[in-house]
Amino acid sequence: MRKYSIFLLLALSLFLLAGCSLEPPSWAKAKAASDLSNVKIGLSMSTLNNPFFVYLKDMVVKEADKQGFEIIVVDAQNDPAKQNNDVEDLIQQGVNALLINPTDSSAISAAVQTANGVGIPVITIDRAANKGEVASLIASDNVGGGKMAAEYIVDQLGEGAVVAELEGIPGTSAARERGQGFHSVADTKLKVIAKQAADFDRTKGLNVMENLLQGNPDIQAVFAQNDEMALGAAEAIAATGRDILVVGFDGSADALQAVKDGKLSATIAQQFDLIGQKAVQTAAEILQGKKVESNIPVPIKLVTKDDSK
Repeated sequence: MRKYSIFLLLALSLFLLAGCSLEPPSWAKAKAASDLSNVKIGLSMSTLNNPFFVYLKDMVVKEADKQGFEIIVVDAQNDPAKQNNDVEDLIQQGVNALLINPTDSSAISAAVQTANGVGIPVITIDRAANKGEVASLIASDNVGGGKMAAEYIVDQLGEGAVVAELEGIPGTSAARERGQGFHSVADTKLKVIAKQAADFDRTKGLNVMENLLQGNPDIQAVFAQNDEMALGAAEAIAATGRDILVVGFDGSADALQAVKDGKLSATIAQQFDLIGQKAVQTAAEILQGKKVESNIPVPIKLVTKDDSK
């Protein structure tokens, strides 16, 4: 009798496991091609304490409103653990697609894989995820932008100019790719005497630049991997009265004004509106069952004082 009871328990367990298949819940399945009603999109931003990301968020929301989609926005506050929790919360709220701007390209992989497990498509914007299945990465040509910055410095100061580099958050694809593009030119045509992370932050950019200036009196130019660090560096340089060329990256409103005022020499401008539009439009295509490109690069451009007049 005892053996018979154990057999029944095992059989029941197998039945329940079979019933709990890995089939995604109905709200996680792609919409039919003719039905994009009641679409709910989750947008996880790395931080909303940076004007670039605030504007990018606004462009995503604007396009989602245009498409008639509901959108839920969460702010990771540059905390990878919080971002993973945020994404899990979005999944629980029944989003049909996830747009993720990763705080850390490695750390976000767990959240991407969780979404994969329930069949929710993931699109990353501005930064990549190192693991997990991402339907599409929509980002500026970061490698090309870094190369463009180095070429501009060579053009302005000549080969062999002494340069410092302010790096973004270690572990982000944007920092890695912008650095890669910059060094593809700088390592042979410029003299990079110092590089240090300032985490894409204006205050840190100022503090790091102050230290670099004290230890490196020969610096002629600075490449900052985003505008916030560039603006901080420019403030530190202005306090010394030195004439140092500063190139940022993003094309934020503050940076464009600083270029116009002569406080920054140039910025590599991203097209925020286009990134936001493409992110939402790509999500719509995926939900309709259409095939999309795994990598959708958005062009960038160099903006100098002559361009901002």
